[in-house]
Amino acid sequence: MNKAQRLERLLPNGRGVWIPIDHGMSDYPSTGLEDTEGLIRELASAGVNAIVAQKGVVSHYSHLCEGTDTNMVIHFSASTRHGGPDASRKVSVGQASEVESRGGLAASAQVNIGSDGEASMLAEMGQLTTDCHHLGLPVLGMIYARGPHLDIMEGDTTNGVAHAARVAFEIGCDVGKTTWTGDEGSFAQVTSGVPIPLLVAGGAKTNTRSMLEMVEKAMKNGAAGVCMGRQVFAHESPGAVAKALMMIVHQDASAEDAINAVGL
Repeated sequence: MNKAQRLERLLPNGRGVWIPIDHGMSDYPSTGLEDTEGLIRELASAGVNAIVAQKGVVSHYSHLCEGTDTNMVIHFSASTRHGGPDASRKVSVGQASEVESRGGLAASAQVNIGSDGEASMLAEMGQLTTDCHHLGLPVLGMIYARGPHLDIMEGDTTNGVAHAARVAFEIGCDVGKTTWTGDEGSFAQVTSGVPIPLLVAGGAKTNTRSMLEMVEKAMKNGAAGVCMGRQVFAHESPGAVAKALMMIVHQDASAEDAINAVGL
C-alpha cells in the first residue's frame, strides 16, 4: 500500500474523523481511558477513520480494528504532567520503521511552537517526515501555537494558528491538526493558507452541542474533518458522539440533525 492509498483509507474522499487517545501518556487517570479495549471497540463500531495512540497501545490493540474501516495512527511524541518546566517539551519516543510492524497505518508527532524546546521538537518532526517519506507513510502534524515565547504578528487574527498550520505543511506533514480560532473568518484564513487537509481539535471537554456546532462551522470553512479526543472519549456515550461527528464530516449533516439522529 502506497502513501496515497493509506491517505484514502484515513481520509476517504479527503475527509476524516480521527480520535486521539494518547492522553494517558501525559495524564492518568484520564476519564474515558480506563477501559481502552472497550473504547476502541466502540469507536471502531462507530466507523471512525482513525484512532491516534501511543505505540504500546497500538501494538496491544490494533487487532481490534482488523476488518473494520478504522485505522490506527502511532503518535511518537511524549511528555508527562510531572515534567515541570519540560512538560510542554515533547520528545520523540519511536521511529517510523515501527509503524507497520506495530499495526499502524501512519505516524503522528507534536510541536508546540513558542515553547521552550521548540527547536528540538521541530528537528524531531523533520526527521519523522523524512523517514516516513522514504517509507511511504503519511504523517499527522499536531502543531500548536502555545508557549511563553509565542510572538504573534501584528494583524494576525488567528493568534498564531495559521502559522502553526503552515509549519505542519512546510515541514512535510501530510495532514495537520489545527485549533478553532473562535470565528469563521479567521478560521478560513487558517485553512486557506495550506494545501494539506486540516483536522480541527476539540480542546478541553465542553458542551457537546457547542462542540458539534463548532465542527459544522469548521467544515464550512475549509476543515477536512476533526482530530479530537477528550470531547469524545470522556463523554458518557463516546460512540454516539463519534457517530454524530461522522455525520457532520462525511454527510454534511447539521449539528442539530446529527444530535437528533444519535440521541445526544
